[in-house]
Amino acid sequence: MERQLDDFIEHLRLARGASEHTLRAYSSDVLAFLEFARESGEPVDQALVRRYLARLHKSGLAKSSMVRKLAAIRAFYRYLVRRGVIQADPTEGIRGPRLPRALPKTLSEEHIEALMTAPDPNTPTGLRDRAILETLYATGLRVSELLSLTVDDVSGGGDEIRVIGKRNKERIVLIGSKARSALEAYLQHGRPQLAAKARRAASDTPSLFLGYRGTPLVASSVRRILTRHVESVSESLRISPHTLRHSFATHLMNHGADLRSVQELLGHESVVTTQIYTHVSRERLKAVYDLAHPRAASGAERMER
Repeated sequence: MERQLDDFIEHLRLARGASEHTLRAYSSDVLAFLEFARESGEPVDQALVRRYLARLHKSGLAKSSMVRKLAAIRAFYRYLVRRGVIQADPTEGIRGPRLPRALPKTLSEEHIEALMTAPDPNTPTGLRDRAILETLYATGLRVSELLSLTVDDVSGGGDEIRVIGKRNKERIVLIGSKARSALEAYLQHGRPQLAAKARRAASDTPSLFLGYRGTPLVASSVRRILTRHVESVSESLRISPHTLRHSFATHLMNHGADLRSVQELLGHESVVTTQIYTHVSRERLKAVYDLAHPRAASGAERMER
């Protein structure tokens, strides 16, 4: 069965465009189940899958991890069914534990404003950092999508950028005037200085965002850049680059954007995924109502005082 697992992982890599992180997680999760099945000496069927999930639950594994493992196992056996290796999917009809739907963490518009002006525009890396932050917030891009951008992708001067998202799907994102200005300043005065530091073999890289040595930035570098500038704005804030994506969507919804438009800009396959931002906006509306309406709970308390 390990041979089929290798084929499955290669299928995810080539046909689905899965990241290396996803491939490692799927491989590890499926291997763990195959080892459990081997130790049990029983056929792989629904009963065995349920016993495996019960064992994971008894071990104290988080529900989110159980859901992830079941998803990997399910994807593997569905792949085997499609290939004709097995006749029936042993995970069919099995549901993972129900997860509470946590609202995404977002920044206030005031924090966004402070964060965008944190980088020093008098240095090449400062120009780069400001362009990164402005672009992430203006477009809602994932970090992987941001790092896939080339100079040609943004050098046209327009308000649209063509990006390659998950599973190699192409979409158009919009970019505002502040992000465009930050990108142009970086392209004219920041990137050339960074590119000049690269060795000859790497000096012609088309990647838009470069590191201090002129080589393409990686995701961990973007996280460090964000953390450094967030700390200069607030000692209590702890966010990831994805927080800017959440903030992008939430602020659009707060200012009246419709759900389908936000879905398209984010590159979500299903509007159900995007609907979580309506809950965030609803929470904001409730907070505004409580503060503003004279007979809301908090409003009544103010009247009594």
